Amino acid sequence: MSALLTLIRRTPLLWLLVFVPIVLVGHAVNPGAHIGLFVLSVLAIVPLAALLSHATESVAAKTGDTVGGLLNATLGNMTELVITLTALRAGEYLLVKGSLAGVIVTNTLFMLGVSFLLGGLKYHVQEYNHVTARLQASLLFLATIALLVPSTVEDRIAGAPELGHSLSVVLSVLPIAAYVLAMLFSLKTHRELFASLSHHEEGEPWPIALALVTLAVVTVLVALVSEVFVESVQEAAVALNITPAFVGFVVVPLVGGAAEMVSAFAGARSNRLDLSVAIALGSAAQIALFVAPVLVLLSYVIAPMPMDLVFWPGAVAMIFFAVITAAFITNSGRSAWFVGVLAIMVYLVFATTLYLLPPRSS
Repeated sequence: MSALLTLIRRTPLLWLLVFVPIVLVGHAVNPGAHIGLFVLSVLAIVPLAALLSHATESVAAKTGDTVGGLLNATLGNMTELVITLTALRAGEYLLVKGSLAGVIVTNTLFMLGVSFLLGGLKYHVQEYNHVTARLQASLLFLATIALLVPSTVEDRIAGAPELGHSLSVVLSVLPIAAYVLAMLFSLKTHRELFASLSHHEEGEPWPIALALVTLAVVTVLVALVSEVFVESVQEAAVALNITPAFVGFVVVPLVGGAAEMVSAFAGARSNRLDLSVAIALGSAAQIALFVAPVLVLLSYVIAPMPMDLVFWPGAVAMIFFAVITAAFITNSGRSAWFVGVLAIMVYLVFATTLYLLPPRSS
């Protein structure tokens, strides 16, 4: 416990943890102050993300970068899951689909690109296990196919909604099965192929018990603050004249993925690029192959009506090109700062296009 208090005392960013009780109390007292709650929830999520990052780093030091990356991706995606579940219950399907597409694109381009950039500014060339990147890219291709098929036959299922829902259910079960088998392959039967190649420099990690308790507590706090965020962000978007698609595609992934980004960026700066790649691509694959299908299945229980996997054409195209870009830049297992710049530029093209030309359904 003393290690945690020492870290908070020595890290000015963690002083923002004071906003966590403030935003929770503020929401209970005045839930209608949407703009203020939106700002406070963002200020609260950032230090929680930093704390989650440090705890995950300590766990990764004991378990290895592959397991550590999977753990960080799973806990980091809790925020997006809470946000999308709240939107799903409210019937905000465009926001849900926008956030799913946005998380995949943001993680494969922005998170990975900034990691390469930050690591490359400190180290001339960095190396990582390209087998891990290749597996995650393959899983993302599978997910892209599952998302592409319902969108390409949208005209046929428009007049038969029950057919579209049946297709979406089947295409939700198959990716979940593929994701489970991929975890079995990488963590059990062929784990030797995914050993880290990074040489890292870091301080003394926390005791594993303290790290796990911190992970659990911070994850709960992130979930609570995320509830406030998703309630306030929609009203804030209206005030700022931003469409639900842009909120889901850009705002939700950047704020909701803050925990993963802090861990990925810190890993790159400490020359642990295997951890950064595992977090960025692993989180995107988990969203595409597990979270999105689970949301489709849960929509039959908690949503006003079932949700399908039909995305607007621009979202499918962005996911497809983001996956191709990620596969291309991670193929060699080596990185430099300009590789990160290229990925970031592709992301900015997508974000700018969506802001200026939102989908018609929004």
